[in-house]
Amino acid sequence: MTDVAGPVAVLGATGVVGRAAVRMLTRLGIGELRVGARHMDMDRGAVDALPPTARRYRVDADDPDSLAKFCAGTRLVLNCAGPSYLLLDRVARAALSAGSDYVDVSGDGPTHHLLEGSPLLTAGRTAVLSAGMLPGLANVVPRLLADDLTGARLIVYAGGIEPFAAASAGDLALSLDSSDSSGAGHWYGETLAAWSGGRRRRRALPVGENVEIAGFPGRVTTMPFLTADAERLARTTGLDDLHWYNVFVGSALRLTLTRLRGHVRGSGESDFSRGSGNSDFSRGSGTLGPIVERIRAAAELDLVGLDPFYLMAFTVVRPDGTDTAVLRTPSSFELTAATAACAVAAVLSGAVPPGLHYADDVLEPRRLIDGVIELGALPVWQTHRNAHDEPMLEGSL
Repeated sequence: MTDVAGPVAVLGATGVVGRAAVRMLTRLGIGELRVGARHMDMDRGAVDALPPTARRYRVDADDPDSLAKFCAGTRLVLNCAGPSYLLLDRVARAALSAGSDYVDVSGDGPTHHLLEGSPLLTAGRTAVLSAGMLPGLANVVPRLLADDLTGARLIVYAGGIEPFAAASAGDLALSLDSSDSSGAGHWYGETLAAWSGGRRRRRALPVGENVEIAGFPGRVTTMPFLTADAERLARTTGLDDLHWYNVFVGSALRLTLTRLRGHVRGSGESDFSRGSGNSDFSRGSGTLGPIVERIRAAAELDLVGLDPFYLMAFTVVRPDGTDTAVLRTPSSFELTAATAACAVAAVLSGAVPPGLHYADDVLEPRRLIDGVIELGALPVWQTHRNAHDEPMLEGSL
């Protein structure tokens, strides 16, 4: 991969995901790197952690000229900046216009919608979206458990306890108002919804309070949430049922999200219909900033006295048997970075064809899992033939 012409550029390189991605790309032998961030001249600790051989740029994703200069002359641009629902297709268009391939750790439904059919992708360029842990890796795991998911039932538990990066907290905030079929909720998913009988059903599952779920400490809260990405998996693979539960360890974050629901819309929600990649929200001046800080503070409160972790358990039930995979990492951000680094390597090697893709559609499942394990981002990967059962309410038999 080192003989490919032009550097690989990483946007958001001083963030927690960006720093890890740069480190992992270096481990994969991608030597010529260009790293950029909005505050490259301010966050000295983050900057000093970057490889000394990487060429550093101060780049503002809100400034088209700055972004174009950063992308010019590159072989591939990896976007680790966010929140994704504010950037939308802005970075992708700058990279593709520069003649570069593109990988995004997020950039799921809205970005795909805005890029679909773009003439920028007709010149042999490749764009891979949703190349993180979630979205991304989470849709790969079920495909590894079963070659054919047609008619199967999938149950997922995902959650943990760790500090929130600002971009991740922003995406979480914008996903809260998801009770109808318009706006951000349409793209993120829907609370209490499930995929059942081959279609999405609203208010299909209850919240589980004070329940025990294997692998999670103590009693937890399970919040059904059918993500748009999970629904895409169900549609494309023919799943009959998909129940996805977000698991909350501790109460501060869950209570904060409950109080914020219904109060986020208009405070940073992007206008998807414009197709320009612009946003209603000017970072630093809108009301999304304080909401992000409330989410981050709540997560820190839940984390007191505990070691950070993130766990996902996937159970596929078919007539011929049951298979479960359990993934546990001390950092979902490291796992996101490792997934993105593997996606970059796949694009550079020619394993991904030109065009617009979701990562789970084009990355080979076994190779991806092996790759993130080799990069040290997934210390626990277990499979077995028993189910991670549906949550049992206290007092039930």
